[in-house]
Amino acid sequence: MQSVREMHPAQVVRPEFLQKITHNELESVDVEVGKHLPQKDFSDIFAWRTVKGLRMIADVVFYRRYVHRAIVLETVAAIPGMVGGVIRHLKSLRNMKDDSNIRVLLAEAENERMHLMTWMEVAKPLLIERLIVMGLQGVFFNAYLLLYLISKRTAHRLVGYLEEEAIISYTEMVKEIEAGIIPNVPAPEIAKKYWNLPSNATLLDVTLAIRADEATHRDTNHEIANELDGIE
Repeated sequence: MQSVREMHPAQVVRPEFLQKITHNELESVDVEVGKHLPQKDFSDIFAWRTVKGLRMIADVVFYRRYVHRAIVLETVAAIPGMVGGVIRHLKSLRNMKDDSNIRVLLAEAENERMHLMTWMEVAKPLLIERLIVMGLQGVFFNAYLLLYLISKRTAHRLVGYLEEEAIISYTEMVKEIEAGIIPNVPAPEIAKKYWNLPSNATLLDVTLAIRADEATHRDTNHEIANELDGIE
């Protein structure tokens, strides 16, 4: 008999990963690097400048330590989907109306969590780094929860811009792996299983897969924010 975990495996967010995928297929996935949604009002400007401020801090702290940057990025990125999903879930129960975005946001949260689990396997962070991650989770969770309660549109726009920056960071990481600056080590088993990667998959394959996921989250959150135009 299957265990509960086997009956409910972590779900991918892109159809490409529902079956075995090759390195060439990963490279052919169009993530539209550089795609950016222009700011059109104060809400967008606030979200964009907040993300740019966070990016500047990350650049100073991590510079080109992309794997450690990824751990912090995914710690933050795994929070919005859960916050949005839970708030919408409770609202759906109160109003007795369905909200299809609940499933989308919870899937996003799970996907980002799998990103974090993967990078933890790659980097093997020290205790101090784990403590920093824990502290960051607490701060960002409360800040994002407050923002979501004030303006769902701004919150989703912020995530959209955050994912734009994530794609840029992962693209730079891909370049450094291809140039031999970052060792192209074998992919951890958790990544091979989750993304249906080949047995000889490497860090480059993992990075390409995660970047593809981030493109999905970028477009999803910008789309949800657009749906909220004129409602809030």
